[in-house]
Amino acid sequence: MSPELSDLIGYPAAILTTAAFAPQAWHSWRTRDMGGISLLMYSLFTLGVALWCAYGLVIGSWPVILANGITLVLAALVLGLKVHSLLKA
Repeated sequence: MSPELSDLIGYPAAILTTAAFAPQAWHSWRTRDMGGISLLMYSLFTLGVALWCAYGLVIGSWPVILANGITLVLAALVLGLKVHSLLKA
């Protein structure tokens, strides 16, 4: 597959998957209601996204790096809010 074609697929996929995650992060930040958030799921998800970002760096794929870098920040935010809510309780 040519680099141009892979980028034509990769960038929209990156935008859509990152945009799909943003409302959850925004809702969690705005309401601070973390009752429905699973600590185990977000821990695993955040680790997985970090590994995808590292993979993107290794293969030099900007769509993978950008999407997972942004999602990593959002997922870490939600995970941090969840941990904070557990420590407060």
